[in-house]
Amino acid sequence: MKRELQLTDDGSHTISIPEMQVTYHSTHGAIQESMHVFIQAGLQALQLPAIRIFEMGFGTGLNALLTMQHATTPVYYYAVEQYPLTAAEVEGLSYGNELHGYAWNVDVQINEWFTLHKAHASLLDVQPAQAFDLIYYDAFAPATQPELWTKEVFEKLYGLLDPGGILVTYCSKGDVRRAMLAAGFGVEKLAGPPGKREMLRAQRQMSQH
Repeated sequence: MKRELQLTDDGSHTISIPEMQVTYHSTHGAIQESMHVFIQAGLQALQLPAIRIFEMGFGTGLNALLTMQHATTPVYYYAVEQYPLTAAEVEGLSYGNELHGYAWNVDVQINEWFTLHKAHASLLDVQPAQAFDLIYYDAFAPATQPELWTKEVFEKLYGLLDPGGILVTYCSKGDVRRAMLAAGFGVEKLAGPPGKREMLRAQRQMSQH
């Protein structure tokens, strides 16, 4: 499937797949979308001495890069990607591409704040050994990959989170929200990034005693 580099409105790149009519990030601005959805509504919403993050869709590496740049406590970052970018595709990106050079399927400590594990696998197959505080859910939209937005998938994601953990996604579709609720999440709508009215933040409830 052919992938093309595409410039977005804030001057940063995304990757598009013309045949599927999808892009990896918002065409209104890749960096500003990632900052809004994943960093501000996700990373910066948690006050923890250390944070474990699970990302669905390593893609261009942008969410991981921004997390590394904005982390104020140690981060363990576990990203799942079934179809990694090629070296040539990475070369064209307008933001740092250093994270693409590290080995797959092992923990790599990049610096004192940031440890990266890139799992070359599908979300449905992956079985991480630990639980997480935060999930970045950055799969392609439900119209493109409906199998990744079901109640069953959100039940798996719910199980990956520690109690009180949160999941953030750019998607705000009603049926996605209902699938999250059916999986046990508490769900809130937040203002979306430029070009999008709303986004969703879901939380695994704290254990009841």
